Amino acid sequence: MSTCCKLSFEQGGMNKELANFFKGLLEKDIVHALLVPVSTSTGMVRQTLVRSQDKLDTIDPFAPVVPVNGAKLVSSITAHPSGKKLGVLLRSCEMRALVELVKLKQADLSNVLLIGMDCYGRFENQNFTKVRGEGQTSEAFLASARQGTTAAGETDVAGACAICEFPSTDNVDLHLSLMGAEPGEMYIQGISDKGDQVLKILGLQTAKIPAKRTTVLEALIKERTKNRDQVLGAYRETTGSIPALSDYLSSCVNCYNCRVACPVCYCKECVFLTDTFRYTGDQFMDRSLFTGALTMPADTLFYHLTRISHIGTSCVGCGQCTSACPNGIDLMPIFRSAAEKIQERFDYQAGRSLEEPQPLSVFFDNEFTDVTGQVK
Repeated sequence: MSTCCKLSFEQGGMNKELANFFKGLLEKDIVHALLVPVSTSTGMVRQTLVRSQDKLDTIDPFAPVVPVNGAKLVSSITAHPSGKKLGVLLRSCEMRALVELVKLKQADLSNVLLIGMDCYGRFENQNFTKVRGEGQTSEAFLASARQGTTAAGETDVAGACAICEFPSTDNVDLHLSLMGAEPGEMYIQGISDKGDQVLKILGLQTAKIPAKRTTVLEALIKERTKNRDQVLGAYRETTGSIPALSDYLSSCVNCYNCRVACPVCYCKECVFLTDTFRYTGDQFMDRSLFTGALTMPADTLFYHLTRISHIGTSCVGCGQCTSACPNGIDLMPIFRSAAEKIQERFDYQAGRSLEEPQPLSVFFDNEFTDVTGQVK
């Protein structure tokens, strides 16, 4: 049976209690460094690589903001292992993306302690700055979310979060669990043998996870799944053709920010930044003659279709593509909608398991018989 411990805190003391927990990981030499959300002097909260215990005093793990998907950061730190033990705190979309990156040989978890957490969603960066400036704390957000309201006034969580059916993080060693807990309580669950061992080393008092946690999680998953089906259904109705999709993307300026922000778009050199797509004047003229008119910048639709085919099996629906777009294009439904169909076709779910091979990386002789005409 997995180990479970309870943290108790007074109102306003959640982050202090969490800081003590993370300090224990450094003090007991369980890890040499921690990648955790820390509040900056401006009020923004960013993932920070912490080596010194005193730098954890401004930790804010449950702040509803994710400036960068943490999977990209873990990849940067572990792709070429340092030999140091690293602890990382990740939300579900970050952990699922990291699983995909590990399969793609872009990250190494051999010396990493994975810590998951419950997630009610995140605000877009500028909205988080706004609500934080108005005085909303992470504890206030969580208290409101427990009651079914994630909005702060007219500002709600990102669209990707409102349709995310993965509020709890799997594939981790430890998990910070709030859903189903009473105010002033948090549970730390040992999910793996490594996680159980960590809790034993820390000597925390054991406890039993609240029975109602399962009910709370199931209700939230049901609500978000319903939202997902409505949002993606509406998107598919309005973009069911190439001309309609082209219109949807009409304000794209080929900045490629979505590619940079995407945690599973991992190529060292994107083909769209090579000479393949650096046309000469003659080539532009020839293309415009062939089609009669060439929309500029060229190949915007082709770029997004290429991205869909590239990351369709690995997209976790984190919504960072939408967050990164300078022109406010809601890109998340494009990739989430396509990924849902692609992954369903392969009976695959991005980030579900490290042991599950990615589609197209393996071959099964009885696959897609409806297309190939093979006899089963």
